[in-house]
Amino acid sequence: MNKTFLSLCLCLSTSISSADDFLQTQNSTQFEVPEIGSGVGFIDQQKEKTIGEKVYRQVQQQMPVLQDPWLEDQFMLVFSKILSQTQLSQPVGLVVIKDAQINAFAVPGGMFALNSGMITASSNMDEVASVMGHEIAHVTQRHYSRSQEAFKGQGLLALAGIIVGAALASKADGDIGGAVMMGTQAALMDKQLSYSRNQEREADRIGMQFMYGAGYDPESMADFFETMHRSTSRLSFLPDFWLTHPLTTERMSEARLRANQFPKVPFRAQQSDFDIIKWYTAVISGQATERQLLALAQSNNLAGLLALSEFYLLQGDYDNAQTQLNLAKKVNAEHTLVTLIQTDIYLGRNKLDDAYQTIISKQIITPENRALSYKLAEVYIRQQKPKEAEQLVNRFVNKNNKDIIGWQLLQQAANLDKKNPMRTVNVLRNRAEVQYWSGDEENAIKSLLHAKRLAKENNAMSARIDTRLKVMQDERKLKI
Repeated sequence: MNKTFLSLCLCLSTSISSADDFLQTQNSTQFEVPEIGSGVGFIDQQKEKTIGEKVYRQVQQQMPVLQDPWLEDQFMLVFSKILSQTQLSQPVGLVVIKDAQINAFAVPGGMFALNSGMITASSNMDEVASVMGHEIAHVTQRHYSRSQEAFKGQGLLALAGIIVGAALASKADGDIGGAVMMGTQAALMDKQLSYSRNQEREADRIGMQFMYGAGYDPESMADFFETMHRSTSRLSFLPDFWLTHPLTTERMSEARLRANQFPKVPFRAQQSDFDIIKWYTAVISGQATERQLLALAQSNNLAGLLALSEFYLLQGDYDNAQTQLNLAKKVNAEHTLVTLIQTDIYLGRNKLDDAYQTIISKQIITPENRALSYKLAEVYIRQQKPKEAEQLVNRFVNKNNKDIIGWQLLQQAANLDKKNPMRTVNVLRNRAEVQYWSGDEENAIKSLLHAKRLAKENNAMSARIDTRLKVMQDERKLKI
C-alpha cells in the first residue's frame, strides 16, 4: 500500500485506543474560514458525493454500525447545528459504529462516522461536538481534493478505499477495540506526515469556529485533547492517534489559547441529557456492565435507570426491565426513551394494545420524531396494519433515501399487504434498497431485476424500476 496514500488518508481519521471504560447559537466574528481556492470544481464535488455514498455502503456492510433511530437522531441534531455553519450541501450521512476505540472519520462528500468509544469517553456533548466540528472541517476544506496532486494522479475513489481499508483493519482477529490499523509505521516514515499535521491543525482551528457558531463551547475541544493525552500516558504502547495525529504540547496549547479568544457560550446543554445518551450508547454497544449500571441506578439517576432498563430489555428480562423503568418514570415519565423502552417491553410480551396506547400518545404530539414514528410503525406491523406503517415511514424515507431502518420497515409492511397485486414487486423493491444501502449491491440489483420481470405488464412500475436499476448498476461499477 502506497505510504503517501496512507499518511494523507489517515490524517482524516481520529483514532486512539480506549484506556478507560469511560473516560444558543452565535456567529463568530473573530475568525474567517479560509477560501479553498480554485481547482476544485462541480465535477469534483459530484465525484466526492459518489465516493461518500460508496464508502457509506461499505461501512454499513463491513463495520458494526449501530442501527438505533433514537440514538442516531440525538447526534443528527448536534451534527445539523454544526453543518448549518458551513456551505456544505446535503451530506451523505452520519453513522455510529460499535467500537470501543475513541475514533471518528470523515470521507469526501460528507460521510461521517463516530465510534461509540468516542461518545462514552466524552464528558459532555460539547466534546462530541468538537470532534464533529473537526471532522466536518476536513470535508469543508476539501483536504482530500486539495491533496490530489500529491496522490500522483490516483483517483479520489482509490483514496477512499484506503481509509475504509484502514478502518476495517481494526477488525483484525475479531478484536475491534484493541487492534492497530495496518500501515501506521509506513505512514510515520513518510514525508507527507508533516502535511497531514498541517491539515489537522487547520481542522482544529476551523472546527472550533464551526462548533462555536453552533452554540457549543470551544474550550471542550481543548478539554478533549487533554483527556486523550492523559489516556495515552497510561498506556504501554503508542496508539494510532498518537502516531498519526501527534497531540503535542504545542497543539494542545494552541487549542486552549484559541478557545480563550471566543466569548463565553451563554447556554450549554444539560449534563443530565448527555449522561442519558452516553450510558444508553454504552449499553447498546456492549460497553457497560450490569454492576456499573446498578451502581449508577442506585442513586436514582435517570441515566442509570434508563440504561439498566434497556440492558435488561436486550437480555429479554422484561420483569427487571419494567422494574427499572417504573423507577425512571418517577424521575421523568415524559422522556422519549421511557416511551420507547416501555413500548418495547410490551412488544416483547406481545401486549400489542398496550404497546399501541403507549407509543401513540407520544407520537401524535411530535409526529416529526423519527424514533417515535418508527416505533409506532413497528407496532402497526405487529398489528397487521401495513398501510398505516407505510404512511408513517414514507415521510422519512422520502427525505433520506439511505435510511436502512426505514426501508426494512417498508419491506415488512409491503409483505403484509396481501391484497395488493404489486405486493411481491414492492417487497423486492424495498428489499433492494435495504440490500443496496447495506452494501450488498449485487443482490440489490438481482432483487430489482426480479421485480422488473414480475412488473413487466405494469408500464409505470417498470419505468420506476428501470430508473433505479440503472443508477444502482452504474454506481456498482465504481470499485473501491
